[in-house]
Amino acid sequence: METTIERTLIETPERTLITAKLFGSCFPLQLEPFIFHIASTQAQSYKGGYWDFYELSNGGFYMALDEADTYKVSCPNYYRGEMSGEALGIVSCLCAYSHLSFSGDLPFAKNFALHFHLLRDYAGEHSEARAIFGAID
Repeated sequence: METTIERTLIETPERTLITAKLFGSCFPLQLEPFIFHIASTQAQSYKGGYWDFYELSNGGFYMALDEADTYKVSCPNYYRGEMSGEALGIVSCLCAYSHLSFSGDLPFAKNFALHFHLLRDYAGEHSEARAIFGAID
């Protein structure tokens, strides 16, 4: 029996509580700025903006820009393509989680490895899955 992974928008008053629960003080100090940096290096037209936060029914989390915006993306793995702000957010989060999962701090690294896999499962069901996996693989 297949189960679809659902996303739920995290309302502004809850954002700090949920990110603190999932990532601790690492979120505002390391993870969030790193996600912004990845987005800016992979999509030259990205110049900042408001990011929505989402919880996933499988326990995952991601941040995304407005779905209506599209970005030309160029990744270090030679992927070139166009994707929505949501897909760019997913790619940026997956790249950040992957990178941070290789830190020397084992509990820290395991948490990011877990979040990578939870978000990757959701990405496989996304309408832009082909572009997302092209960008991260």
